[in-house]
Amino acid sequence: MSQRTRIKICGLTREADVDAAIAAGVDALGFVLYDKSPRHVSIQRAAELSRRLPPFVTPVLLFVNESIEAIRQARTAIPNATLQFHGDETPSQCLAASGNASTPFLRAARIPRGDAGRHFDLVKYALDYSKAQAILLDAQVDEYGGAGQTFNWSLLPPNVNAHLVLSGGLSAANVAAGIFELRPRCNTLAVDVSSGVELSGPANKGRKDPEKIHQFVAAVRAADNVPR
Repeated sequence: MSQRTRIKICGLTREADVDAAIAAGVDALGFVLYDKSPRHVSIQRAAELSRRLPPFVTPVLLFVNESIEAIRQARTAIPNATLQFHGDETPSQCLAASGNASTPFLRAARIPRGDAGRHFDLVKYALDYSKAQAILLDAQVDEYGGAGQTFNWSLLPPNVNAHLVLSGGLSAANVAAGIFELRPRCNTLAVDVSSGVELSGPANKGRKDPEKIHQFVAAVRAADNVPR
């Protein structure tokens, strides 16, 4: 039987890109509230863009070591959002910032690249953050918030009792391979893409390419229809 992989496009900054992602049929849109990111938007801007979302498309707010007060302000401005913690937040800090999980949240796990990835204990990490709606997997790099780098998916544990979101360096060219590698290892799998659907060039971070978005969604749906 086929399985439906949910899709999140992250790092949205423009109305046209929000509309293109919705038209392509994605499940969630991510807004980066981390001021050191080139894709950063303010709470007010994230709220404006979120108002374009139809029913059943979820806004996701990305934070990195942010204060509880700022997160509360964002929760108030965008009350239907899911939170995504991408810094050094402890389980208790995630719970406090989410109102004891009254607002659903994702916790990013920064997986070391190369052979070092085999030493990351994802089973324990998922247990530590068991109140998270899902664990998002991204490559560990010097900066926070994601850098469009992949890690070695094959080194992850064979069985993780959690919903997982695969992120980091995904594109239409490799997302199927990631789905096939990760889907058997977890409860359910979603995918998260940002730079892989952007216009080319360093000046275009945060500016999405509608054609790349549609190609990415098509690649995910094609992978979903491959019997496993």
